[in-house]
Amino acid sequence: MNFLAHIYLSGDSREILIGNFIGDYVKGKKISKYPEQVQRGIMLHRQIDHFTDSHIITRSSKKIVAEKYGLYAGIVVDIFYDHFLSANWHLYSDIPLKEYIHDRYKMLDTGFPIFPEGVKSWFPYFIKSNWLETYTSFNGLDMVFKRMSHRTSLPDHAEYAVNQLKENYDLMKENFIDFFSEIRAMVVEEYNITL
Repeated sequence: MNFLAHIYLSGDSREILIGNFIGDYVKGKKISKYPEQVQRGIMLHRQIDHFTDSHIITRSSKKIVAEKYGLYAGIVVDIFYDHFLSANWHLYSDIPLKEYIHDRYKMLDTGFPIFPEGVKSWFPYFIKSNWLETYTSFNGLDMVFKRMSHRTSLPDHAEYAVNQLKENYDLMKENFIDFFSEIRAMVVEEYNITL
């Protein structure tokens, strides 16, 4: 799961949202310096990542891009899944996507003082570029892959990734819908989050 799915799976709690958002940047015992509900969000982030990475549907989806991305195929699938979440948003929320995203930007901005430095360095650009809305189109996905390759170790094969998505669109959509119903159920059951 990439940014949009992590945010969505946080429900309506500001603190859980903040923790889930910064989860990749809080390692080991550093979690203890955060407020209890932010810690809960960090733990939720870790659980979402573990559930996603070990799921049979996700492993199947990774094979579609593994030729070029190898060990990074999971990141590509996470981004694909955010695309399908945004493209099928009406199945998961009554709030229009644009309105939802801008509300979550405001909630996240309140957590800026406690963000790890690694998040503080890119968060203003994340908001300014309206990163979350870029998942909706193929051109937007191309930009996401290029941005990710510049700020992470993800190889730059943006055109290949988008082409693989186009060629396998129906299969990937079906994979996402099946997988997302399971991860939503896990979050509701294990974290008592209302979605």
